[in-house]
Amino acid sequence: MSDIDECEVKLVRSEHCASNMTCLNTDGDFLCHPSQILSPTKSKVNMVLLGFGIGVAALIFLIGVWWLYIIIKKRREIKLKERYFKRNGGLLLEQQLTSFDATVDKGKLFTSKELDKATDHFNVNRILGKGGQGTVYKGMLTDGKIVAVKKSKVVDEERLEEFINEVAILSQINHRNVVKLLGCCLETEVPLLVYEFIPNGTLFQYLHDQNEELPLTWEMRLQIASEIAGALSYLHSAASLPIYHRDVKSANILLDDKYRAKIADFGTSRSIAIDQTHVTTKVQGTFGYLDPEFFQSSQFSDKSDVYSFGVVLVELLTGQKPIASTGSHDIRSLATLFILSMLENNLVDILDPEVIKLGKKEEIMTVANLARRCLNLSGKRRPTMKEVAMVLEGIRESKKESNDQQNHEEGEYMISKVFEPSEFNKFYL
Repeated sequence: MSDIDECEVKLVRSEHCASNMTCLNTDGDFLCHPSQILSPTKSKVNMVLLGFGIGVAALIFLIGVWWLYIIIKKRREIKLKERYFKRNGGLLLEQQLTSFDATVDKGKLFTSKELDKATDHFNVNRILGKGGQGTVYKGMLTDGKIVAVKKSKVVDEERLEEFINEVAILSQINHRNVVKLLGCCLETEVPLLVYEFIPNGTLFQYLHDQNEELPLTWEMRLQIASEIAGALSYLHSAASLPIYHRDVKSANILLDDKYRAKIADFGTSRSIAIDQTHVTTKVQGTFGYLDPEFFQSSQFSDKSDVYSFGVVLVELLTGQKPIASTGSHDIRSLATLFILSMLENNLVDILDPEVIKLGKKEEIMTVANLARRCLNLSGKRRPTMKEVAMVLEGIRESKKESNDQQNHEEGEYMISKVFEPSEFNKFYL
């Protein structure tokens, strides 16, 4: 018995399948299915549209998730930077600057990204030097300016106070012989300071690792001594508030491209009230430069800086380090050796050969006597830095006048050799 195709029966198709349905014949029966199922083209189009819709929805979802992640990340970074700012003493800095009646230029606030890029991610090959308070890196800003970036070693409260103190001190100093602070960054894990770059290293390096091609002449030594004395005199008496450096030493004296001296490292410095004569603080400084009176009393005064400067003067005269081992585990103090040499009239035995060769005896003795006065065990008997600066500047001025006179005499001599007196008169009259 043959099967009847019910779908061919017009009556069945119209009564049992809707207009948007298609009749499908089965054995002894029929089924109504949507028309699209049996249309391959429409089916593919619907699948593509469905896939596209799902893809767009997924993309929108992923973009939303990504933006949410970026927003959360930025908020976390902002909060972290705020936390670092507080932890790194930002509030303390604001307090100190207010008390000093000074402000930090907003242009001097560097971002962590700027300094990271400037120092090539603080590459070890960029290290200029290391000290008790941190490591200094050479960097280049986006405008091509070369800078020195000081990165603190630790973030404990004591070191943090020194760092903030240095920012506050340097923000109020504007002197050609004091290293210039360009800015700071407090939004990093450890605080950062940005200084002008001083290319020729420290006086300590130059004195004790002398370059034979460019020796430290007597004139250069006088100039460096005079410039540092002038800067310390400014800090003690001409700044808005007197400032005691508290760590004067040859390693904290930098030399620029013209070998002009600049005082650096003000981490342990202190500003005091004008009517104060000293600050009582824990003993802190560098052995060999430390004022014995301060060591005993814990009272640091301007005369303590004078003592330390006296040691630097002796370094310039002798070319020797402030502390040296005699080989028998005994420590020799250069200041003590110098005083004994002066008392025994044996100064020439410890003078740098370059000083003996190029310096005038009168000038050398004037500087030596000045250094001895600075190293007096009694602070009251030491000169002020202003007096020291005047003596050194006086030597340089007299030296300049002497050279001018000598040049004048040599010029007259040369003219008389070239022209006969009568010819000379004809030439000028």
